[in-house]
Amino acid sequence: MDSSPKPERTRLTAEDWEVAALQLIADQGVGALAVEALARQLGVTKGSFYWHFRTREALLQAALERWEQYGENEVLGQIEQIADPRQRLPELFRRVAHELQPHRVYAALLKALDHPLVVPVMARVSQRRTEFLHTAYREAGLPPREALNRARLTYAAYVGFLQLNFTLGLPRINHEEFDGYVEHMIATLIPA
Repeated sequence: MDSSPKPERTRLTAEDWEVAALQLIADQGVGALAVEALARQLGVTKGSFYWHFRTREALLQAALERWEQYGENEVLGQIEQIADPRQRLPELFRRVAHELQPHRVYAALLKALDHPLVVPVMARVSQRRTEFLHTAYREAGLPPREALNRARLTYAAYVGFLQLNFTLGLPRINHEEFDGYVEHMIATLIPA
C-alpha cells in the first residue's frame, strides 16, 4: 500500500470564486448565484468559499467590482491610450462589440436592477461609460452639447442592443451581419 501523502488540491483564490460567480451570473442571472452550486461546479467544498468570503453578498460585491474594473482598465483604459480620437472611437466600437462575456454579465445585471448591490455598480458603469464617450466625441470635434447627446445615443444603442439580443434573442444575425452592423454604427455615430 502506498503511504506517500496524496497531492494537495490547489487552493482556490478569491479571484477563482469571483470569475466563477461572473460566469454563473452571465449564464443564469444574479438570482442563480449560490455558494453550494458554485462549490459543486468548482469541485470544492463550501469551506473553500468561506476562506475568502463571509457571505454570498460579499462574493457578489467582489464579482461585480471585478467586472466593473475589467471594463474600466482593460477596455476603456486601453482605448484611452489611442492618441487620435478619430481612431479611438472606431476602435472602441469594434473592441466592445467582440467582448461577449462582459456583455452577457451586463445583460444579466440589467435584469437585476432591483438588487441593492447591482444598482450602484450599474449606475457607476453607465456614468463612466457615458462620460468616456462624451469626452471622446468632444475630442473628435463635436461641440459639448452635441457630444453629450451623441454619447447618450451611443450608450442607449449599446444597452438597447444588449436587451434585444440577450433578453429576447433578437436580432438573430450571424457574425458577418453583426460586423456589418458594427461598421454601420461607426459610420452613423462617429463624426466624419
